[in-house]
Amino acid sequence: MSFFDSPISRCEPAHALVLTDQTKGECMIEHGCPRGRQCPLDGCFARISGLSESEIPKKAVKH
Repeated sequence: MSFFDSPISRCEPAHALVLTDQTKGECMIEHGCPRGRQCPLDGCFARISGLSESEIPKKAVKH
């Protein structure tokens, strides 16, 4: 049996469940949020991620 204990929240604009143990910037890149979008989960994310800079995907943010 395995357990998934990372904190998650529902993001309506992205139509997804997002992990809130990442930074807001990482989440925006992962879900392709446009610049300037008001994040409904602002304040719920970790200030520092457990990922190193080399592990963060280099996806382009949609404008």
